[in-house]
Amino acid sequence: MKKTHEIDFTKGNPRQLIMAFFWPLLMTSMLQQFYNFADTWIVGKGLGDNALAAVGNMGSLFFLIVGFSFGLANGFGVLIAQSYGAKDFDELKHRMAGVIELGLLMAVTISLGSVLFLPTALGLLQTDALIMQDCLTYGYIVFGGMFTGIFYNVSAAILRSLGDSKTPLKAIIASSVLNLALDSLFILVLHSGVEGAAIATVSSQLVSALICINRLRKIEVIRPEKEHFMKGYAAFRPLLANGLPMAFMNSITAVGCMVVQYFVNGYGVVYTAAYAACSKYINLFMNPAATAGSAMSAYTGQNYGAREYRRIKEGLMVCLTISLVTYILLGSVMVLFPRQLAGVLLSGEEQIALACEYFPKSGLMLIFVDALFTVRSGAQGMGKQFLPMISGIVEMALRILVISLFIGRVGFAATAYAEISAWIGAFLINSYAFYEALAPKLRSREVHMPVALSYHKN
Repeated sequence: MKKTHEIDFTKGNPRQLIMAFFWPLLMTSMLQQFYNFADTWIVGKGLGDNALAAVGNMGSLFFLIVGFSFGLANGFGVLIAQSYGAKDFDELKHRMAGVIELGLLMAVTISLGSVLFLPTALGLLQTDALIMQDCLTYGYIVFGGMFTGIFYNVSAAILRSLGDSKTPLKAIIASSVLNLALDSLFILVLHSGVEGAAIATVSSQLVSALICINRLRKIEVIRPEKEHFMKGYAAFRPLLANGLPMAFMNSITAVGCMVVQYFVNGYGVVYTAAYAACSKYINLFMNPAATAGSAMSAYTGQNYGAREYRRIKEGLMVCLTISLVTYILLGSVMVLFPRQLAGVLLSGEEQIALACEYFPKSGLMLIFVDALFTVRSGAQGMGKQFLPMISGIVEMALRILVISLFIGRVGFAATAYAEISAWIGAFLINSYAFYEALAPKLRSREVHMPVALSYHKN
């Protein structure tokens, strides 16, 4: 029998299926965070806190661009998962053809647009003159090579929708090794500036994209033929209708983060460097819960397509349990060891002291963002995009409101309060979105009780 990495989430024990999918996906995400973290460490220790501030200053802008493409890719993946779960393979191939065409268009336009927009964006962020040149150097290379990250995001999203979390893991292992090797070579050996880190990032993304694309080419059930490319806009419309709200949600959220960055930059490079380090850690510590959300999206999409609605409820409990465990472990580290965390990335005592204000507050409330990933991904996996998009607007509004009102009164701690308020607001909205999407289906006669409960016999 031919070996396959794909998982059919519509049959079998939900906990076992999700965990089998979750662990490779978690390792993938953690490796991504690790090499981003290592990249930051090498820049900070090899080039100093100002270079770290320059790279960190690009974080919110990078999130704006990458978040948009990542949202589109995940939106495409939801429809692929639903077609795969419904076993409608003709529709699946039509949708794959549309994804290929839209992916190529997206890669070209986003890469070009982000390069042209970069100087204006850095000005709007109040980027300090001390780090402006490094920001431009780093940004032109990373954004010019943005197409590599887009190719990876789209191909990895399709693989996840089919239940394949092993191929993205292999891709990230290869790209992580390459990224760290190139970082060390360019910065620590050749003593290049931030351009070395940028080249390492783009090169590693290209490798990961090629590995995932090569795997997709070998999956016959999704491989489109010439006739599947003939639907044109008819194929694009459902993909865009599902992908654009997710893309806008990510971008709107990123705008809120950019406004926070704007206020932080207004207080000087010390604040910028401290915020860069805090952002790296918060992304790292949210990662297991975000991975549970990705698992929830693939699992929900397939079961929604197959009309196995009760299995979605079971999957929710599994993923929320993962989020709770990671909150207890990682939130505790942020609360108990703030100085040790800050000292890994930062050298200046003032910067470390600022980070120590951030970590305990954010760590205590990390449960809200951890649970948010699961309920939001579940709602999106059922094709419900409106309320999650509204939650992105609420996140942005809360971040802007809190940072503008409190940074002048409580200083750097306002960055933590801005994050916490955004997490709580988005969690409440997406919890309602998930309930509104699933509850009517559970009450309807469409529920396939014998199939849905069959996993108890396994």
